[in-house]
Amino acid sequence: MPANLTPQYLKAEEDYRRAATPEEEIACLQVMLKEIPKHKGTDHLQADLKAKLAKLRKELTAEKAGGKKSRGLRIPRQGAGTAILLGGPNTGKSQLVAKLTRATPEVAPYPFTTKVPAPAMMPWEDVSVQLIDTPPVTTDYLDPHLHNLIRAADLALLTVDLENDNGIEDCQDVLDRLAQTKTRLASKSYLAEEDVGLSYTQTFVVPNKIDAPGAAERLDLFHELCRLDFPEYVVSAQHGTGLEVLREATYRSLDVVRVYSKLPAAKEPDRDRPFTLRRGSTLLELAGLVHKDFVEGLKFARVWGSAVHDGTQVKGDYVLHDRDVVELHM
Repeated sequence: MPANLTPQYLKAEEDYRRAATPEEEIACLQVMLKEIPKHKGTDHLQADLKAKLAKLRKELTAEKAGGKKSRGLRIPRQGAGTAILLGGPNTGKSQLVAKLTRATPEVAPYPFTTKVPAPAMMPWEDVSVQLIDTPPVTTDYLDPHLHNLIRAADLALLTVDLENDNGIEDCQDVLDRLAQTKTRLASKSYLAEEDVGLSYTQTFVVPNKIDAPGAAERLDLFHELCRLDFPEYVVSAQHGTGLEVLREATYRSLDVVRVYSKLPAAKEPDRDRPFTLRRGSTLLELAGLVHKDFVEGLKFARVWGSAVHDGTQVKGDYVLHDRDVVELHM
């Protein structure tokens, strides 16, 4: 029997996958339980949701009572979205981060230079995208923090070492290691309907070091042996080959719109720090980002943008477009 999940459930499910705190996860699970259709086809899913909710509440109570965290490393989301870099040893993840951002991670030609996940900000036009560098994944090692970080990310960048004959095998080891868990890579992000614990994250494959001797032949062999249904961006982090194409694709994958706020008394909007919202978001959602009081107190807004005449008065259900200028009125 199909579950026939509602749009409200699916939105809460997406928010749950990206939740950064136990409180956010609990709030999302509560909405999912409320919105899920109640019939035999969803009995198992309802039970899983209730079990996960009970576990989270128990963990949160224990944390508060003990005064310490039990859920491990959490990296707050920043910018227009988050992309996490994954790969085996020596794939050049840290060098990619260094070239795409202003960060200075340690870069060295030996395994496990990166010991803990580390965030950095990648500029794109007038916004930034959060990149998270991570320790390598091997058949014997998977950083315990990676599960939550991959689930919370908007995009995973699966790096492949084209300089090393073992690069293809190392990439397959990453996929095999994640296949043993409930955190998987896919061509799009979603939670498995039949198993609320099974999460898939949108992924690009990034073969690196294309300028190395024999790299083109290794890339052909990689295509033959690893038939991945992911968009591919071939780069050289060391020499900058393909990095701007990857930067653009990473931002575009987030599918967000930029909105500039304008005070009623101001002649020009604040273009230094646009708000970023998922495509399809409404004026009311923007109001909530500006301040929680704006959600209840919002009367209307004036909008300058591609979909309306300049200064058009709109209500809370207005769907925002990229580069809209919005003037909120309480």
